[in-house]
Amino acid sequence: MIGETFDDYLDEHGNIRIPDGLTMIDLVDKHSQANGDELAYRFIDYSRERDGEYHDITWNQFGVRLRAVAARLQQVTQPGDRVAILAPQGLDYIVAMYAAVYAGNIAVPLFDPDEQGHSDRLHAVLEDCQPSAILTVAPAAAGVRDLFKDRPAPQRPRIIAVEAIPDSVGVSWVRPDIHIDSIAYLQYTSGSTRTPAGVEITHRAVGTNLLQMIDAIGITEKARGVTWLPLFHDMGLLTVILPTIGGKYITIMSPSAFVRRPYRWIKELAAQEDGAEIFAAAPNFAFEHAAVRGLPKPGESLDLSNVIGLINGSEPVSVTSMKKFNDAFEPYGLPKTAIKPCYGMAEATLFVSATKRDDEARTVYVDRTELNAGRMTEVAPDAENAVAQVSCGYVALSQWAVIVDPATGAEKADGEVGEIWLHGGNMGIGYWGRPEESVATFENRLESRLPQGSHAEGAAADARWMRTGDFGSYYDGELYITGRVKDLVIVDGRNHYPQDLEYSAQESSTALRPGFVAAFSVADDDNSEKLVIVAERGTGAAKLDPEPIAETVRAAIAKRHGVNVGDLLLVPAGSIPRTSSGKIARRACKTAYVEGTLRGGYRQQAFPDAVDQS
Repeated sequence: MIGETFDDYLDEHGNIRIPDGLTMIDLVDKHSQANGDELAYRFIDYSRERDGEYHDITWNQFGVRLRAVAARLQQVTQPGDRVAILAPQGLDYIVAMYAAVYAGNIAVPLFDPDEQGHSDRLHAVLEDCQPSAILTVAPAAAGVRDLFKDRPAPQRPRIIAVEAIPDSVGVSWVRPDIHIDSIAYLQYTSGSTRTPAGVEITHRAVGTNLLQMIDAIGITEKARGVTWLPLFHDMGLLTVILPTIGGKYITIMSPSAFVRRPYRWIKELAAQEDGAEIFAAAPNFAFEHAAVRGLPKPGESLDLSNVIGLINGSEPVSVTSMKKFNDAFEPYGLPKTAIKPCYGMAEATLFVSATKRDDEARTVYVDRTELNAGRMTEVAPDAENAVAQVSCGYVALSQWAVIVDPATGAEKADGEVGEIWLHGGNMGIGYWGRPEESVATFENRLESRLPQGSHAEGAAADARWMRTGDFGSYYDGELYITGRVKDLVIVDGRNHYPQDLEYSAQESSTALRPGFVAAFSVADDDNSEKLVIVAERGTGAAKLDPEPIAETVRAAIAKRHGVNVGDLLLVPAGSIPRTSSGKIARRACKTAYVEGTLRGGYRQQAFPDAVDQS
């Protein structure tokens, strides 16, 4: 770890302590001085060559580029100005992200304006953060300019093509006056429930969260990462920041390169020429996708034995997806301990908890009725009312997570379900430009702690806690995430977790596309709540008669959950709204359902024979 050991970052109580002078700039500079000629990042470009073109940058080269772009920013911006990164995935994106920090600006990692499906989100974020400058690349510059064509010229941000700035400009760079509690960047939330909000991430939060990841996953000096995750997403961004403090270089490819040919990712996980330990991170759907379409050709060799951790996060972890992935790649040496279900969020910089390096992912089966009533009661896997819950492992060092009754602010006992509240040096400090929402989310008091076994032990008595909006529980010391507070489906006075309903629906019929089902409740004509399920059709199911499919799903939901499906909507692939990180956006789906804008949808009434025939 750039000359130090992990213990050098711990205080006398064993908690993580970031030295006062250690900003993101210092991390890069120290790494460059110690390992200047070593590889920092590798980008594999599949846009022109099927097998990819390799683009590498060393730490020395990286430092030169950062200073050049930062110096240019210092000429046209003021300290603390927001600088948005609007560029495709690649080395120039990483340079741009760090250059904004090096300039003393606040970076805002976004995406290529040519990327489909993000225009509304992009305009909302740009309006929110009001950047003074945009960092992009020449091929994307025209698209960036179009974003601001309706603004008067004096109100348009300066648009800078990163690759066009000569290295020589870097001689004028001046180290900015920043410290570890300065805001380094704004991490915008996915926006599944509202207009995206920019979480204010400090240098302290970044350093703390990186050390937490290194400790939890067991990342050593011989470990390196592989990622296709979007760099504007918190999981993708922290993966590429990680080498500044520990491990070897990161190999990057674009999300579309993975989606089109998931074997590209798998092949890089198996790259063994340097004997490195390999880690990666991906949302749940990626494991299912890779298991189906990412296998090597017959006779092709593949050695995955060096994979130490595949972080499975950003959406609920499916037992089925993990099993499919393990079954698919175990013949190629994939350790049973490889998949690491984790919990995290933008407000915590990224990482909160993880399965330990040497542990297999743990699944327990609990009684569905008890869970819906707020209790984790373990039952046999084949019990009639059993529902699988995947552990998200152990909470990170110097991260406190308590299970709270949101109505009273009192800590709940292990085995009881409540809202997860967080505290620690890795937490964001608020939402950009939203003081009231920041206080409501980040400035909560824990009114009472458990007299014994409190998960708040070690946190100051007057600590401020962040409300996550997630339901969870501790069970045998591990953290389980049971669902979102606002997504809870309440029908006939009983609680149901939407992901549980969605899983039952997709398992009942192969005509439904796995992972693309949304469950929510809406007010009926008599003001009671009814259950609605929206499901995308699976491969080959586009022309199937919808009524037998609906009957099958309805019967499965009624049998397993004791609730009637008030309305089932079968829609074409791509119809269900998703967040920037790929999660089902249930509330956006509900809004579209109520407004009648889910394209191509077939609406199945609860009682077709009762429809007015007049």
